[in-house]
Amino acid sequence: MHPDTRGLNFVDCRVPEGNLIGTRGEGFSQFLDCLDGGRVAMAGLAVGTAQGAFEEALRYARERVQFGRPIGKFQGIQFKLADMATEIELARNLTYKAAAMRDAGLPHSMEASMAKLFASEMCNRTASQAVQIFGGYGFMDEYPVSRFFRDAKILEIGGRHLGDTEDGHIP
Repeated sequence: MHPDTRGLNFVDCRVPEGNLIGTRGEGFSQFLDCLDGGRVAMAGLAVGTAQGAFEEALRYARERVQFGRPIGKFQGIQFKLADMATEIELARNLTYKAAAMRDAGLPHSMEASMAKLFASEMCNRTASQAVQIFGGYGFMDEYPVSRFFRDAKILEIGGRHLGDTEDGHIP
């Protein structure tokens, strides 16, 4: 069952004063603040998902033996793992910066957007590389990287259109 995503119209709708959330006339700025908070949260989800995919890939690379040695001893796998770890750290730092600015009450729209964009795209790359390290097993539900791979795509898609301006630039 899919959620109902149809548009709603409120023409000549009156809301009693006691049912208002926040200050009258400030709804749009509250909405934008919610978007920023959501972007910080999605960046955090992406970092956590990528971290999980990385840890599974690292564990597997230490355990899986090919040609008489763990595949983690092969330079190609080491390059993948090093790139994954580096990008996770970068995304984590962007996310921490945006979250710290939000907590301090500072303007953080740009930082939240940057963290969400980079972290979600990084998560997708990391999960994809984790699946590569697992090979054919990476698509099997018995291995957690298959779930990380699916979750990563959702994080990249989700929230991208929210708050974008008409010219396609993130506010």
